[in-house]
Amino acid sequence: MDPYTWVYIIVMLLSIAISLAMMPKPQNAKPPALADFDAPVSEDGRDVAWLHGECWMKDPNVLWWGRLRTTPIRTKSGK
Repeated sequence: MDPYTWVYIIVMLLSIAISLAMMPKPQNAKPPALADFDAPVSEDGRDVAWLHGECWMKDPNVLWWGRLRTTPIRTKSGK
């Protein structure tokens, strides 16, 4: 092999080692609860807008906001 190839490999390994050493350690934070999400909600008697295409609304009336979960999703691969 060319000597420059060995220099390249050594520099790459050193940069990986330095990156791993300087990486911030994760804080043991709890996962977010459903109360931590701030989504607009629907109110009784409020009109529901019917939009076509893209439109920016300052105060939307959201009827459904996905399925928020606090449990991890665990699936097995089909292999």
